[in-house]
Amino acid sequence: DRCRQVLELAALKGFDKMLEEQAEAWQNKWTEADILIEGDVAAQQGIRFNIFQLYQTYTGEDERLNIGPKGFTGEKYGGSTYWDTEAYCLPFYLATADQKVARNLLVYRYRHLPKAIENARKLGFTDGAALYPMVTMNGEECHNEWEITFEEIHRNGAIAYAIYDYIRYTGDKDYLAECGLEVLIGIARFWAQRVHWSKRRGKYVMHGVTGPNEYENNVNNNWYTNYIAVWCLKYTLHALEWVKNNHPNRYETVLEKAKFYNHSETSKWEHIIANMYLPYDDELRVFVQHDGFLDKELQTVDALPQTVRPLNQNWSWDRILRSCFIKQADVLQGLYFFQDDFTEETIRRNFEFYEPMTVHESSLSPCIHAILAARLGLEEKAYQMYLRTARLDLDDYNNDTEDGCHITSMAGTWMAVVKGFGGMRVKNDLLHLDP
Repeated sequence: DRCRQVLELAALKGFDKMLEEQAEAWQNKWTEADILIEGDVAAQQGIRFNIFQLYQTYTGEDERLNIGPKGFTGEKYGGSTYWDTEAYCLPFYLATADQKVARNLLVYRYRHLPKAIENARKLGFTDGAALYPMVTMNGEECHNEWEITFEEIHRNGAIAYAIYDYIRYTGDKDYLAECGLEVLIGIARFWAQRVHWSKRRGKYVMHGVTGPNEYENNVNNNWYTNYIAVWCLKYTLHALEWVKNNHPNRYETVLEKAKFYNHSETSKWEHIIANMYLPYDDELRVFVQHDGFLDKELQTVDALPQTVRPLNQNWSWDRILRSCFIKQADVLQGLYFFQDDFTEETIRRNFEFYEPMTVHESSLSPCIHAILAARLGLEEKAYQMYLRTARLDLDDYNNDTEDGCHITSMAGTWMAVVKGFGGMRVKNDLLHLDP
């Protein structure tokens, strides 16, 4: 019936009227979202192509829907949702669309919380611990590779970070009470059960994970995963306190719903925060991607002949997993998310160590490197990485555009311009620009 109504309305309007409405809608959207780059046709074409594709894909009118990595441009990934939405797409829609558009991306995950708890329970977690799926449409896990489904658990961190990101940009702190706190409690419970105490180290550790760099699986103590787990626990404690002080009735409702009666939970979280193992090398003065990474044969991407690129189309997985080559930002993903926690010198040392080993064979990689390079004053590297993300599909950098455009990484192109070259950040509830 709904389909028939839409068709009848279109027939009544006629082609010319619908074309006029379409042009007007896009004019309004370009007024809100356009980025003008003078003197560089390739850069300008790239960013506008990316913005156009993003708004062709998602308008945020329905909280049941999300953003597939290929949008409507290809069938690969089946239109499912990944952590790309929270880590890359949300900032774009926060800045260029009505607040409700970004909020609906968060509500999508809130609606799936019962499924996330069920997903964790299937893996042996208890007491309301939540593990959001790596790939989903309806909240159920749709991925079939164990090293991704069971190990790439850092996705939980991105979902918590999105709540934080949304609130600091919009000031909509009431979202914590309405939806966010329940999600954060479930995620915090998962992290508290996923770590274990190492007597040898005298620290909490996390074994058997896959970080953002999917060219390594089943590693121990991925720095990024450990760091964002600690951050999630800290932020959940903050959220509990804020909701308790500002929405006491809702606070009691959430605690009862989540069966959050045992204050030993928060005591354990605080102990984990104070005692999490975060791999660091004193000699190199860098965060170590995971235990054993420095035991690999370390070499730069320059050592690879172009004929073997991309690696996943030319090397066996055995060879890839044993190599030092990094598919996408891993340690640097954490330094991007939490820039204010680290000095510029710390970011520089880690960038100079890891970027030369990064093959950027994930579409999500160049934008993060562009942002950090811009912050470090590495203008040529930032520009190079920007063009790679902006023209990834136009120039088919990864030899895979036939599968469809890389929609979620297109939001990273916008981030590279605005957060990288524009230096836009939100800090202490204030907008900062440092171009």
